[in-house]
Amino acid sequence: MTVETDAPDPTTSLLAFFGSELRRIRTERGVSQEEAASRAHTTQSLISKVEAARRVPSEDLARDLDTAFRTDGHFKRLYPLVIKYAYPSWFLPFVELEREAVVMRVFESQIIPGLLQTEDYARAMLSAVRPDNLDDLVAARMSRHEVFERDVPPRTWFVMDENALRRLIGGPEVMRVQLEHLIEQGRDPRCVIQVVPCTVPAHAGLAGPFTVLGFDEGADVLYVDGFSQGRTALDANEVAAASHAYDLLRAVALSPEESADLIGAHLGGLER
Repeated sequence: MTVETDAPDPTTSLLAFFGSELRRIRTERGVSQEEAASRAHTTQSLISKVEAARRVPSEDLARDLDTAFRTDGHFKRLYPLVIKYAYPSWFLPFVELEREAVVMRVFESQIIPGLLQTEDYARAMLSAVRPDNLDDLVAARMSRHEVFERDVPPRTWFVMDENALRRLIGGPEVMRVQLEHLIEQGRDPRCVIQVVPCTVPAHAGLAGPFTVLGFDEGADVLYVDGFSQGRTALDANEVAAASHAYDLLRAVALSPEESADLIGAHLGGLER
């Protein structure tokens, strides 16, 4: 069970305000986090993290909280504001698509893919650009991990350049936990992780990171990362070219077993 934590200052962000409102209404009603979770069809851990502004609430959770506490749409009205400021406007459409995807093919060249990042790794990485809203950015990044908690999680395939393993973001201890997390995630039968070793001089991902999402219905969608902002692409030819590039990346990457061994080797280097 997650221990209840102090609520953040509600004036710092809309995410913190949402969390403080949940905590205020819950405590005024004399309801524990466990009972609130039961009423809202979620977990005590998530209620705790939302109250602490460490997770972005979903639209479903906002609706369920209104039902649980009979707040006449209070949380549902707050939700669009929280989402607007938790994610950049250009990234939000991708987040919504990511929640619906049944297949994800992700390539990263310099960092661990966002869906596989630990909280400390994400914080260290995001802090490099000195944002004013670091806590909100970290919470938003961690909230995306909820795709793995769906009743039927998506099938995910991650390919990353070995450079992502060699860059000690956050220092040796943060990286050690991150690499351990990669190895653990790779054991999930619905998650494949492959590494393109540095011995491969050129590959189809040198132009930069990208993601191809697949759905039960409708065409695949491509997301291409960029410096100032990424973009979502629906053009069939561009999506097909990205899928082909992904096939080429898988062809030159180490097998999942060999990739786990390489990750383990980097981990061993940190533990010496």
